[in-house]
Amino acid sequence: MMNDLWKKELPVENIKKITPVTGGDVNDAYLIETAVEPYFLLVQPRRSEDFYAAEIAGLDAMKKAGITAPGVVGYGQIEGDAYLLLEYLEEGTGSQSDLGEMVANMHLEHQKDGQFGFHLPHEGGDFSFDNTWTDSWSELFINERMDQFKERLAEQGLWGEADLEVYDKVRRIMKDKLDEHESEPSLLHGDLWAGNYMFLSDGRPALFDPSPFYGDREFDLGATTVFGGFTDDFYDAYEKTYPLSDDAWERIRFYKLYLLMVHLMKFGSVYAPSVNRTMDEIMKT
Repeated sequence: MMNDLWKKELPVENIKKITPVTGGDVNDAYLIETAVEPYFLLVQPRRSEDFYAAEIAGLDAMKKAGITAPGVVGYGQIEGDAYLLLEYLEEGTGSQSDLGEMVANMHLEHQKDGQFGFHLPHEGGDFSFDNTWTDSWSELFINERMDQFKERLAEQGLWGEADLEVYDKVRRIMKDKLDEHESEPSLLHGDLWAGNYMFLSDGRPALFDPSPFYGDREFDLGATTVFGGFTDDFYDAYEKTYPLSDDAWERIRFYKLYLLMVHLMKFGSVYAPSVNRTMDEIMKT
């Protein structure tokens, strides 16, 4: 609940109104209206300001790569809660082709030392990753991400022995396929679903709410396939800007599985059928 202390401590003046808005499942979110311009505020209860460090670094990296993203106005901690104050972006309509081209250009930004990972850990509401730099995409994705989710799903009672056996089979397929694939560490949004892009009032596409790291670009594309919101025009423009290999869509299923496992862990067994179906699809390739 916003109070007078928040109005005093936030790094903007003449706040007229603070209104709760939809901000996803991780943060509390607010529209800050001032005498001059609006702002967008994210709040993470009972966390230090370090919670937003990776997101801030990701927004900075995207903007340096020429990607339209909200600017950071301020961040810190008030009453024991972390906050991130962002430029407010006015929503409009735009072209999926422009969005596809922009995402491809982001992926053309490669880590200069050929390393996979990030210099800051990923902090989520329910889980975190240390993003330790590695020479191997397979190691980062399978060992440090997928295997962690497997353990968490088992600990939470969402996966039993039969599920773990299926996962082990899928894991072997993923490991073999990724070892054969020449990955390059691209700058990734890290959570590229339809809720994390928008078109501005001037028609430009913009990205926000990143979970950044350098990884195989197919990871981001896998996220686009889960909940819809990306059309053929998006993928066609992406391909023209940064063509994929012929077998890319076989591996993209791995990253669809990843995101479905995240949702199974966070929201429970309603996602179990989708996870099981995707694992079956991988085993049939």
